[in-house]
Amino acid sequence: MTTNPVAPELPDTQALQRLDAAHYLHPFTDHKALAEKGARVVVRGDGIYLWDSEGRKMLDGMSGLWCVNVGYGRNSITQAVAKQMDTLPFYNSFFNTTNIPAVQLAAKLSSLAPPGFSHVFYAGSGSEANDTNVRMVRRYWDLMGQPGRQVVISRQNAYHGSTMAGASLGGMSGMHVQGGLPIPGIVHIEQPSYTAHGEGMTPEEFGIVAASWLEERIKELGPDKVAAFIGEPIQGAGGVIIPPSTYWPEIRRICDKYDVLLIADEVITGFGRLGSWFASEAFGMRPDLITFAKGVTSGYVPMGGVLVSDRIAQVLVAGGDFNHGFTYSGHPVACAAAMENIRIIEEEGLVERVAHDTGPYLKQRFASLAAHPLVGSAESHGFVAGLDLVRRKAARVHHQARFDPTLAVGMICRGHMFENGMIMRAVGDRMIIAPPLIMTHAQIDEMMQKIRYCLDLTLDDLTRRGWLG
Repeated sequence: MTTNPVAPELPDTQALQRLDAAHYLHPFTDHKALAEKGARVVVRGDGIYLWDSEGRKMLDGMSGLWCVNVGYGRNSITQAVAKQMDTLPFYNSFFNTTNIPAVQLAAKLSSLAPPGFSHVFYAGSGSEANDTNVRMVRRYWDLMGQPGRQVVISRQNAYHGSTMAGASLGGMSGMHVQGGLPIPGIVHIEQPSYTAHGEGMTPEEFGIVAASWLEERIKELGPDKVAAFIGEPIQGAGGVIIPPSTYWPEIRRICDKYDVLLIADEVITGFGRLGSWFASEAFGMRPDLITFAKGVTSGYVPMGGVLVSDRIAQVLVAGGDFNHGFTYSGHPVACAAAMENIRIIEEEGLVERVAHDTGPYLKQRFASLAAHPLVGSAESHGFVAGLDLVRRKAARVHHQARFDPTLAVGMICRGHMFENGMIMRAVGDRMIIAPPLIMTHAQIDEMMQKIRYCLDLTLDDLTRRGWLG
């Protein structure tokens, strides 16, 4: 990583904000509100830290957007990208053509994947990869002589991207109301949130019950109509929803029973974030397809794709043309960035560190936040974690007094975080983190100190407003 003892000259923030408001349509943004406030201009990153155009230093508790696993300022990735751009900046993978980095990365990913995955289909993002999954499972069943298997089942509050198919697979109503989504052939079941739905059951009992919702929906639709079930091992953008240990093995049993394909969306959980290269293997999922993106390049260059199980790949290979793909499938520069990123993860043992050292330490430190007066529960797995902000605590999480959602307490807390150098995301009144995998114990301690301080500020703020009690 780079070190920059001398800060660069700061740009004109207001001028940039005016240009931004005049020309840049941001993702998932109320543009009128943003224009009134002015966008935060991020100018530099190093390690786990970012600096904005006003010179403020921020600890990036979200790894950019769940993706900068190896941290900022990795010169070796920059050099790998520059070398590839000098050699072959682009060529397509259509017309019986390939390139060296794409071949090397496909072989490397196959070696890291769970057993039975020998093929890769490249895309430019996780959204494109999940669109690919819909096309791929329907093509598979068509080749298998069961063209009626068209339906893909997903979950409420899931996130699988923002393209037409990706947003349809996702279970977020705010996305569905814009654009007439979901598209036909995609349906949803309830998410496995123990806090929301598990009252009166142990987590293990609830995991079985939550999985049974899939079987009920398959029976309702007819097994001969269902192509696949898709799920994130841990739901990320939905608020770090960690399912009970019994959930995924039971889901796999149900999929086997009805011969339904299982898609693991590992856009967030892949490449070490949960202490394994791919979380699906550790969770007992045994998927047929694995979506990847984000951590494959640590976000340095856009890239996504699908790991394709031998079961599906053999049918596709034998089936002739698969009329699907993208201009940037197997982009040589993105593949070169991914190869160097994976080399760093392996050389520094980041997967093992998260599994056996820093992940358990983060879990211990994060769990201590549950004692805070404003926190109803605090849970983590590997390098993702989430806590619930509550109006009044109770011995059982199902009995916690929640805030009126219209108060947007999570956004108030998020504001205090940003103002005090801590990037922590709000999903409703649930505060979540997914920090870079390179964090040390000392940096975890620093992050926890910042979070606790900002929780205190939020508590004081809400007390003044009279919103507690």
